[in-house]
Formats: sequence, structure tokens, C-alpha cells
Amino acid sequence: MASNAYQSAGVDLQGIESLKERIGAFASLTHGPEVLKGVGAFAGLYRLRNYKNPVLAASTDGVGTKLKVASLLGHYESLGIDLVNLNVNDIVTCGAHPLMFLDYISLGRLDPQIVEPMLRGMVWACRESDCALVGGETAQMPGLYADGEFDLAGTVVGAVEESAIIDGSSVVEGDVLLGLPSSGLHTNGYSLVRKVFDIDDNPSILYQQYSELGHTLGEELIKPHRSYYHTLKPHFGRLKAVVHVSGGGLPNNIPRLLPEQLAARVRLDAWEPHPIFNLIQNVGEVDPLEMYQVFNMGLGMVLICDHDAWPSLQRSLPDAVVMGEVVKRTDSTQVHMQR
Repeated sequence: MASNAYQSAGVDLQGIESLKERIGAFASLTHGPEVLKGVGAFAGLYRLRNYKNPVLAASTDGVGTKLKVASLLGHYESLGIDLVNLNVNDIVTCGAHPLMFLDYISLGRLDPQIVEPMLRGMVWACRESDCALVGGETAQMPGLYADGEFDLAGTVVGAVEESAIIDGSSVVEGDVLLGLPSSGLHTNGYSLVRKVFDIDDNPSILYQQYSELGHTLGEELIKPHRSYYHTLKPHFGRLKAVVHVSGGGLPNNIPRLLPEQLAARVRLDAWEPHPIFNLIQNVGEVDPLEMYQVFNMGLGMVLICDHDAWPSLQRSLPDAVVMGEVVKRTDSTQVHMQR
């Protein structure tokens, strides 16, 4: 068999080795003295220090079908930002500080025009979150993915002092819910968005201007997932619970950090959802309740704090809105949505 048999099968070994060198250069921009081995070894090594009783926190997730929209627009850097930020936000909910990040990219054919912008986005987001990109995997899978198709996932590992874990166990009746604005859809609900606007069959609609958005649909849909780490880091000690509003929206995410005997009363008139949500609902004729079950509806994080603490906390977080309160649970519903 010819010496280039693997390449004829669709796997570019020389290209992947060249890419590894560039990945190493990118990743080194995120490394501090805690990182003991650079990208290229079989495992990334990280020296954990400045903790007395550390507990590790980890999350792994992907960007969902938002990658299909970004691919149609050729905008891959935002996907790298999304991948880091959505995972970092998950561990922030327990008061953890991100330490290291790993990515996994699988694609049919190695394409530096796809991979390198995504890596730039990851590096930028890792630096913003004080997190080291310590490794990952780029897998070529010809026959599984068509040219230009790929999948993307990431894993973040962080740490928190055991005594400082935020887990919702101290939440009591009368506590206040504060909402922090999202930057848009973040990374959830894109399958419904693609169906509502018929994006797969009519990708040109991504370039259509909508007056209510002030720009094209595509520009709105690739807005990066907001990171809340530096916003919340100074306030971890004053928060009883932190909810990342991801898939499932407010009704399905808030209960994850509420004690069984309590519920949340959410006042829907406390904030105005971004115009994109009204546009999706109107064009797709989507039921309002389903909108709140699928999308973040303009709030990317929900904070629960003591009633006496919220005025000073809100002054420190000027974009936060008082969106509800914790009440005694009286039925099977843990989130009551009221206007």
C-alpha cells in the first residue's frame, strides 16, 4: 500500500502535526507558572495552590446547533468564546474559580480556516477567565462528517474552598432573586430558531436586516455567550445560590438550586426581554410559556441573596434586576411566573 494511504483515506497526519504546533503557541498565551506541561503531552498538568481544603468543580458541554449558524456565516471565533464561557458559567454557580480548560474538535477534514479561529476565540475567553488552555483533541473523522461539518465540546476544571461552596442549601423564604442580563440567546434554543426562520433551507435570511434588532439576524445569532465570572467573583461570599440560565430556561434551572420545600416567584414585568425573543415568538407563533422553557429570555444568571443584602449587591451590580423572591412551596410547581 502506498505510504500516503492514510491521507488518501482522508486523514492529514502532516497537517495535524503542523496544527499542534500552532495550538501550542496559542495555548501558551494562557499559561501561568501553575501549568507544568504545555500542549502536546498526553495530559495537561496543573499545580493547585493557595487552597486549604480545595474541592474541584468540573463541567463539560458543547455549543449545540449554534455551530451550524456560525458555520453558515463563517464566524468560528465566536464559537470558541462560547465554548469556554458557557462551561465557566456552569462552575461559577458553585463559587468555583476556573483553572484549566480542554477542548475537543472533531471534523471530517482538517481545515485550519475553521480550527484556528475557534482556537483564537478559546484563548481569548480563557485569558478573560484567568483559565489555562492545557490541552485537547482535534480528531479527523472522514466519512462521519462531510467537508465543512464538525462538532465541538469543552471541559473546564475549577476549584473552590470547601467552606465557600455555593449550593443553595442556605436559601430561605423571603430571599431575593436578582437577574443578570444575557447578551442574547447565548447557546440555547438554536434548533427552534433555525426552524422558525427556515435557516437550513434559506441561509440567506441570516443577512436580512430587522429593524427591531438594529442589525442582521446573523449578527444577533452569533453574539457570544456572556461570561459572568469576573462580575460575580467579588460577591461569591454574599450569594446563597447562583443559577446559570441555560437549556430549560428559568422554569427548569431555578429549581436545581432551591431547597425542596421552597419555590420562586418570578415577576416577568421586572425586565424587558431582548428584541430577538419577541421576534422569534412572533415569527414562529411560539407559545409564551414555551419561550421561557427554551430560551433565557434576557437573563443569563439568577442570583439568590438575603433580603437585607440585595440593595448593596444591586449597587455593585448595576445591570442586575430584582426579579422575584423565594416563597414557601405549596404545590408541585417550584417556579411561579407572574406578571
